[in-house]
Parts: sequence; structure tokens; C-alpha cells
Amino acid sequence: MTKTRIVLAIAIVAIVGGIVAALALRGGDGAGVLRVANQKGQIKSMMIASGVLDDAPYTVEWSEFPAAQPLLEAVGSGAVDLGLAGDAPFIFAYQSGSPIKAVAVQSSSGRSAGYLAIVVRKDSSVRSVKDLTGKIVATTRGSIGHHLILEALERAGIAPDKVKVTFLPPGDAKAAFDSGSIDAWSTWGAYTSVAVREGARIVVDAKDFDPAFSVDVAYVPSIEPKRALIADFLEREARALAWARTHRDDYAKVLSKETGLPLEIARDTAGRSDREARPADAAVIAREQQITDRYRRAGFFAGDKPLTDAFDTSFGTSPNP
Repeated sequence: MTKTRIVLAIAIVAIVGGIVAALALRGGDGAGVLRVANQKGQIKSMMIASGVLDDAPYTVEWSEFPAAQPLLEAVGSGAVDLGLAGDAPFIFAYQSGSPIKAVAVQSSSGRSAGYLAIVVRKDSSVRSVKDLTGKIVATTRGSIGHHLILEALERAGIAPDKVKVTFLPPGDAKAAFDSGSIDAWSTWGAYTSVAVREGARIVVDAKDFDPAFSVDVAYVPSIEPKRALIADFLEREARALAWARTHRDDYAKVLSKETGLPLEIARDTAGRSDREARPADAAVIAREQQITDRYRRAGFFAGDKPLTDAFDTSFGTSPNP
């Protein structure tokens, strides 16, 4: 498979489809439909592979996005009801005024090496974050990659304006990286796997920093009308996460089929599937406050909305079988 086809397979922009027949709760007002945004097939593939949605009494309509920013824009506009994103892009969107709330939190237990990273070409002179001074680094605005750049620079004592950050969607960033028009790329997931397998070097690995969380983000006006559907979906999602931790190869095969990724790239992604549901406790809030403060210091928003209002804890924590 060519590099271009791999990137196109990763960056599917909008594929909408239902995966489960509505068995109950259906009606013309959409009460029996949950519209879920998905990044690069991952949660969708996991839930399909695990079979947790097979007996769901409602229809799930999936929409695919290449990154968290467009996914959260879709959630915030009401185009979808729910979507999973990293905590940094969630905070960026929330503090920017989007009508969204986190209804569930997922944590990773440490298999995330190389999942979120700043990469350079193999012949690059950049060997550490300090070498990024004066260089051009691409990422998506408000993404986990964007936050990684800010956090890495802060820890190295380098002012954010000492590095030129250019904001590109993942497909364009990959093309710029391959052509040499940027010096480094702060990226995640399958994008990282593709770059490393093609010879890129990791110079900053997020596993060495504070733990990051993933959050299920809901459009606020959808929460009450679809509370029962959202609660049921979150419980099934938690079961899928548990299943994926012990069925990585099965997950990888479905992920490859759903996204068009080469099986070895899908296996890289599945091999890091160790997330599990957890409560939005003090540790989560403290991390989100750090992210808020870091984005604000860098001048990306002036908002200071209370983080306690960013989380709807009424759904509780889904059990992990």
C-alpha cells in the first residue's frame, strides 16, 4: 500500500452509517438514534469487534473524523450527540465556549509508549526538545499533539514563541513531513505508527509526561433527551474497552478492515489498547486545570470556565468487567 493510500485510509473525513438495527425506542423524532462521532475507526471498530452493540435497543449512527478538533466541532454544533476525544482538545473546545460536557473519563495504565509523540525524519539533526528551537513543528490546533508541544517546551524551559507551530490537519501534516517542509510533527495513534514504520524518530514521547485522559464528550442539549441511550452506550463502551485488552488481534483485524489501515499498523494501535473507565475525580480535575493554564499562558484562549462545570458526573463510572 502506498504512503498516500495509508494517509487517506487514516484520514477518513465523513463516513456516516448505522451499525445496529433499532429494536426499541425508535420514533420519527430520533429518540431511538444515538449519533456518535469517532476518530479513525477506533472506538467504532472496538465496539463492532467485541459485539457489545449487537443487542442494543437503539440505532448508533457513526460519523468518522481524522482528529479531535473537527470531531469536537461536530459535537459542539449538535451534528452528533457524543464523541470520544483526548482531554486536551476537550478542554480547548470547552474553554473556547463550546456547549459540551464530558460524561465519562478513560485512563491508560502505561502501554502508551509512542502513541502520542513528536517525531522527526531519521536524518534530522533534532535529538531533543531543546533542538526544536527555531524549528517548524506541525500539529492540529487544540489537539493532544498541540498540548504535547506546549508541555514539552514548558518542561524544557523554552518559551512557546521560540518554536514555530503550524496548524495542519493530519493528512496535510503527513505530506509536509514527508516533503521536508516542516521539521517535526506532533501526532498520535496510527499517524505515529505510520511515521515510525517509515523511518521517523521519536524525540518527545508523551509517556514521559503527566498522564492524559480520554473523555466521552456530549452535546449539552442532547444529554437529557438521550440520557438513557448515552448511559447504555457508555456501559457498552466500557465492556468493549475491557474486551480489547484481552483480544488485541481480533480488534486489530476489525480496525484494519474498517479503516483500510495495513494490519501491522492496526496491530500497533490495538497493542496500546489499555484504556479503562474511571471517575472524574480530583486527579482528573487537577490535570485539566494544568491543561487550561498551559493553553491560557500560551495565549490560545482567555476563558476560565469552572472545570467542575465541564464534567457531568451523573452517569457515574461504568463497570469494568
